[in-house]
Amino acid sequence: MIEQELIRAAQSGDRDALITLLREIEQHVYRTAYYILNNEEDAHDAAQEALIRIYTKIGSYEEKAQFKTWVQRIVTNICIDKFRRAKPTVSIEEHEMVFQGRESVEKEVMSGYLAQDIQKAINQLPDHHRSVVVLRYLQDFSYNEIAETMGLPLNTVKSYLFRARQQLQNLLQDYQKGGVSG
Repeated sequence: MIEQELIRAAQSGDRDALITLLREIEQHVYRTAYYILNNEEDAHDAAQEALIRIYTKIGSYEEKAQFKTWVQRIVTNICIDKFRRAKPTVSIEEHEMVFQGRESVEKEVMSGYLAQDIQKAINQLPDHHRSVVVLRYLQDFSYNEIAETMGLPLNTVKSYLFRARQQLQNLLQDYQKGGVSG
């Protein structure tokens, strides 16, 4: 939780407070960008752009909204703009596995497939559905915080989440039937 005094000090021109504030939110901003964009390089670019925008616009932050909501709105909008400019590329990363025993290897492989399939399914969602899913389930935002972040009515957020869950359920039917895509 970011202290209001730190935010106020940053707004009043205290450069050290602003740098401290940016360092406190840096990981959170990157994580959101990565979950939305699903590409490490794009996420770094979006996070850097968001931090620069926060740096230059800190004076425009008003305490009507929570600070984290204001930050999320900035990073989410930047990510959505990136999607509009170009479709994201999927990066395939190699993962090292520690083999502890036959059962744990099987579980690790299965959970790796599940995580990949969930990420693929999330990436297939329309931008607005993907954004609400990331904010709700990966960033643990409340419905109200999502509505505020995205500038949407609360019922629209609920509708987007409902539709996104339906789409994810359809996309992940193989797992419900016990299958694996791999």
